[in-house]
Amino acid sequence: MSTVAAAGCGAKGAGEAREEKKPLKPCCACPETRRARDACVFEKGEENCEHLIEAHKECLRALGFKI
Repeated sequence: MSTVAAAGCGAKGAGEAREEKKPLKPCCACPETRRARDACVFEKGEENCEHLIEAHKECLRALGFKI
């Protein structure tokens, strides 16, 4: 699943991404917190995963996204 997600985001090495100066997309940012959040919501429901949802939002904010 992560291979598909990474391929869909045009994942490249960190050095290549900086050279091209393409903006980071929210769908590709914070993959660790996104995976944990998505798995929790799928298994337990959104109401039981607020801590992971907030952790993902904080990660996105730290990267400069307006969430």
